Amino acid sequence: MGPLFPNNLISGEWNLLIALFIGMAFGFLLEASGFSSARNIAGAFYGYNFVVVRVFFTAVIVSMVGLLYLGYFGWLNLSQIFILPTYLPSMITGAVIMGVGMIIGGFCPGTSLTAVVIGKIDALFFAIGLYLGILLFAEGYPFLEKFYHAGYLGHITLTELTGIKAGWWAFGFTVIALAAFWVTAIIEKKVRKRIKEYKF
Repeated sequence: MGPLFPNNLISGEWNLLIALFIGMAFGFLLEASGFSSARNIAGAFYGYNFVVVRVFFTAVIVSMVGLLYLGYFGWLNLSQIFILPTYLPSMITGAVIMGVGMIIGGFCPGTSLTAVVIGKIDALFFAIGLYLGILLFAEGYPFLEKFYHAGYLGHITLTELTGIKAGWWAFGFTVIALAAFWVTAIIEKKVRKRIKEYKF
């Protein structure tokens, strides 16, 4: 992700220190947004709490539109932003495994560490399982390497893949986000009503 600034402006050590404070601020925002609660995260899968979905969508839209405007005004060279290489089969498999883990444990890797910091025992066990999974993957990598690197598409973006301009993607995702806010609010209301009726 770094360096945050060219080394001729500030030293590498200052880059690391700034990154530390940014990480602390990110953790604080995760906690303030309710991401350290297993109920909030799992609630998105059960339909009674979509706060995590709304925060994610908001973060994606703000970041996407913000980057496009920074690029448009020449304040940021979008071509120099690192794009994670795409390995389609392994990424889809990893997404499924992570989704199942979030349903069962109520956390994702980042939110589990945020919850550990504030003293949640369930998050501690989740984090232990996380690192055991990392260890298991590392030990089994020689057997998984071929699958891991299968379906390589390079450092590709949706714009390059489809030929549709980034602005239209941003517009489309914004419409999807607004629709998701509306739909999830309806689902949330109905599910909570049923839960309330079931309790009584």
